[in-house]
Amino acid sequence: MIRILLVEPMNLLRGALAATLSLEEDFTVVAELGCLGEALAMARAVPPDVAVINVGLLAGDGLPLFTRLSVEQPGCATLVLAGPDAPGRVKRALDVHVSGVVGTQATPSELVRGIRQLARGERVIDAGLAVAMLGAPRSPLSARELDVLSVAASGVPSAEVAAKLHLTAGTVRNYISVILRKTGARNRLEAVRVAEDAGWLQT
Repeated sequence: MIRILLVEPMNLLRGALAATLSLEEDFTVVAELGCLGEALAMARAVPPDVAVINVGLLAGDGLPLFTRLSVEQPGCATLVLAGPDAPGRVKRALDVHVSGVVGTQATPSELVRGIRQLARGERVIDAGLAVAMLGAPRSPLSARELDVLSVAASGVPSAEVAAKLHLTAGTVRNYISVILRKTGARNRLEAVRVAEDAGWLQT
């Protein structure tokens, strides 16, 4: 029996995935969770064989939580669910030792097959997502602009960004203006999302 830990923030999708996976005779969904924080305690109680996780949960604070989960459950393979519009997030997921990636456009049978492959110790990479990663645009931002955006991604005010990078607040504002123009974003939070999705930020 393959024990599956499902971590998906969208309630409707999480329920649909759990129902689909539960139809397989050799699968048992041990938990359906909305965040990685809950996954740590659940995995300790019922060690899973495969964790199915939405790629968006591996951004920001989710990354150290995922690292803890990986360290505490070395026998658990991780399958990430990702859309074709965020090749950067997929690349980062593979960089942190995720065992497999399946696209949200995949059929239920493809997801089931991927889980079985991971349980056998194989690696799974969705072909469509691999192509999307190869075709991802190069960053238009300079190294310094990426530094500013990386610090700003934590949500701190411009004054703190300036202090951390040893810049003046005015210089940070200028950098942010250039970043918004280059990324086409309306504000810095949107610029962070654009940069993370494209894989320009290593957060």
